[in-house]
Amino acid sequence: MYERADRIGGLLTYGIPTMKLDKKVVQRRVDLMAEEGVDFVTNTEIGKDITATELKEQFDAVVLCGGATKAREVDIEGRDLQGVHLAMDYLNGTIKSYLDSNLEDGNYISAKDKHVIVIGGGDTGTDCVATALRHGCKSITQFGTHAKAPLERDRVNNPWPQFPNVYTLDYAQEEAKALYGEDPRAFSVLTKKFVGENGVLKELHTVQIERTVDETGRKIYKEIPGTEKVWPADLVFIAVGFEGPENTLINQLGLDQDRRSNVKAAYGKYTTNVDKVFAAGDMRRGQSLVVWAINEGREAAREVDKYLMGSSQLP
Repeated sequence: MYERADRIGGLLTYGIPTMKLDKKVVQRRVDLMAEEGVDFVTNTEIGKDITATELKEQFDAVVLCGGATKAREVDIEGRDLQGVHLAMDYLNGTIKSYLDSNLEDGNYISAKDKHVIVIGGGDTGTDCVATALRHGCKSITQFGTHAKAPLERDRVNNPWPQFPNVYTLDYAQEEAKALYGEDPRAFSVLTKKFVGENGVLKELHTVQIERTVDETGRKIYKEIPGTEKVWPADLVFIAVGFEGPENTLINQLGLDQDRRSNVKAAYGKYTTNVDKVFAAGDMRRGQSLVVWAINEGREAAREVDKYLMGSSQLP
């Protein structure tokens, strides 16, 4: 198993904060795999340190599980100001510094005594909120373009057994409310521009929006006049999702991709258009959950076993 980072575990190690997933749990699994005979090679990026051609020549089968790590950017005035960062750069740096030195090396973006704004209402944005709280931020706000969910289920448009779309607090919002007295989220907010001084972020400008859905199901966002607002901001973390896998290795291997740029491989088979190359997990299906990674990893192992041996007893 090749890993470009200095530790094994992928997003479980460097993407999910330690307070959500203790790294001892990840290391326990890595140790079990090592005892079973898996060879781990860290600090090695396939496509750069080892070319795709070399990889195919060296092994009888190759399984790509590189994730969907290409972060979605925002086209907003002032994006290049010092203080505006991608969420994963913030989370990765904090986790690595914590594992390396308990944050004593200072090799991370610190939110201590800073006004922090997180753009994005998903899990990654929520993890940024929780991390900034632990750093000792001066204030924390999390923007979402979606409206605030109702307190009770809409029994017409959101009936059982659908997952209830109701107002809830995730762990980070609960912590922020306990510290500051209120939910840190601001709903139906569109960021218009970042403003700085001498190249350093100073404030952020927003407007409230209203979302409607047209007859084709397309979401339309309309700005509400008179709702403009200026927010003090020392740090902004962009957490608006991921666009798919990185393309270096994909291009070297000549792999087909779907309309979302993921490696094209059928679920349950995991074979690509290139002989002896398989793909599974987020690299195949797009950014998803750990349970799907486990499911696809197990099934891909079965398909590789069948490819190499002609049959398999793996489930």
